[in-house]
Amino acid sequence: MFKQFTENITANQGYLLFSLGIFFVFFVVVTIMLVRLRKEHVAHMSDMPLHDGIQEPKKHKEL
Repeated sequence: MFKQFTENITANQGYLLFSLGIFFVFFVVVTIMLVRLRKEHVAHMSDMPLHDGIQEPKKHKEL
């Protein structure tokens, strides 16, 4: 089925398929990055606007 589409591609359709491919790769990469994101980092970034530049000491995890 995909072979039929690729046989009759003109220049304009090639650009459309190329841009669709770029979008798909970008979407997959961003999705993987969001899944792998640590919850501590998300909590830290969400608290940043509330602190007005005052840094709090880092809390160390106990093993």
